[in-house]
Amino acid sequence: MNLPNILTLSRIVLAGILVFLLKANTRTGYILAVIVFAMASLTDFYDGHIAKKQGLISDFGKIMDPVADKILLLSVFGILAHIRMIAWWMFVVIAVRELVVTGSRLMAFRQGQVLAAERAGKIKTVVQIIAVSSILLYLAIQQAHRIWLTVNEGLMILAVILTVYSGIDYFRSKNEKFYN
Repeated sequence: MNLPNILTLSRIVLAGILVFLLKANTRTGYILAVIVFAMASLTDFYDGHIAKKQGLISDFGKIMDPVADKILLLSVFGILAHIRMIAWWMFVVIAVRELVVTGSRLMAFRQGQVLAAERAGKIKTVVQIIAVSSILLYLAIQQAHRIWLTVNEGLMILAVILTVYSGIDYFRSKNEKFYN
């Protein structure tokens, strides 16, 4: 197992730690959640960067990197919906897209195809990470400024729109590759 794959798998472990910290519903838990989420987000950047730079790109990484992202983000979005920091419908839209695309990737993998993340999906993930980071920072500093809530809501709406768009783009691209 190479370093990029270890970094990818560490995101799954960090997702569990984040759920624990957020469920504690304490200021300390929220502060630690910001730190853990920042670490997890950095592993997402560095696993790909190291894999490309050192020629360590693998089918395992192509499959598990987006899966680890989904586990991390869906865990956090689920808790944020539970504590009413985001609307449940936002979580449901994001979760449905992520599960459908992941299921499609896994079916393609069974047929011998490895489908890496598309550009729209990568942008979607970055926006989701920014939205979660903003919400976690808000929770950590316990500031109830309406402007921050508005920014968080705007970021979540953007994350949902990009989630839907990247799902459509994924299937459009997959169909073009399959039928050409």
